[in-house]
Amino acid sequence: MHQENSRRDMIKKVASMALASTALSSLSNRASAHEQAVDYKLKGKINHSVCAWCYNIPLDDLCKAAKKIGFHSIDLVDPKDFSILKKNDMITAMVASNGPEWGISKGFNNPAHHDKLEEYFKHYIDETAKAGFTNLICFSGNRNGMSDEQGIENCTKGLQRVIGYAEKKKVTLVMELLNSKVDHHDYQCDHTAWGVALCKSLGSANFKLLYDIYHMQIMEGDVIRNIRDHHEYIAHYHTGGVPGRHEIDETQELYYPAIMKAIHETGFTGHVAQEFIPAHKDQIASLSQAIEICDIA
Repeated sequence: MHQENSRRDMIKKVASMALASTALSSLSNRASAHEQAVDYKLKGKINHSVCAWCYNIPLDDLCKAAKKIGFHSIDLVDPKDFSILKKNDMITAMVASNGPEWGISKGFNNPAHHDKLEEYFKHYIDETAKAGFTNLICFSGNRNGMSDEQGIENCTKGLQRVIGYAEKKKVTLVMELLNSKVDHHDYQCDHTAWGVALCKSLGSANFKLLYDIYHMQIMEGDVIRNIRDHHEYIAHYHTGGVPGRHEIDETQELYYPAIMKAIHETGFTGHVAQEFIPAHKDQIASLSQAIEICDIA
């Protein structure tokens, strides 16, 4: 009995030391990422961006931090803030469009919105093109009892009213795939297959998908297979740790180096944007670490 108790004590001690070592390693990695941010040279296989809304710091400061890390795009910036990007010699790889009038729950799947959406998106297409940017985000809207088939039909009709204008202005409308299980209950464009079916229905090279890895892991998993099978319909990617939407490090279930390798192997030349909400005090250290994780050799 004494030997068994000693054995248990030893196991507990070893487990405790292992946990402490893991935590120390994680903190050390974050500190190292922060210290090396200025000197770290990106490898060039992935074009990096970061979503502005995740960071509780002014856009001007985020631009400066991104440039120090070595990338030049901030995601989901509204046209009213384009001047801040220009001042910092930055771009936005994805222009925001969900202002106070149009959020995520109201979108192209409701014909009652089509008239106003046409006017709204033509304005945003103009602003995007005028600034020299190319991708403009859009949303399906919530189901509200609507079938998937009816949603595709309605979105097709609504998008047909603006897609010709987008083509003329060399702007791509990009519909985001979001989860309806945890974050955006009842959202219709919540599976890759539905988004691809809409792309095929519309039949325009200027309409594609924003494949949000965090959201699609929650809804369907099989992330790498879906990326490989449907990459021709994907214009942009977002990251995020699952579960919790925090850092994309060893604390979550996705292995991002393998996902980035799969994206690169499809010939993708667009941007991958970090869209996790930093759980750590030093938000820029977390961002630096995420970029290094995704910056495959």
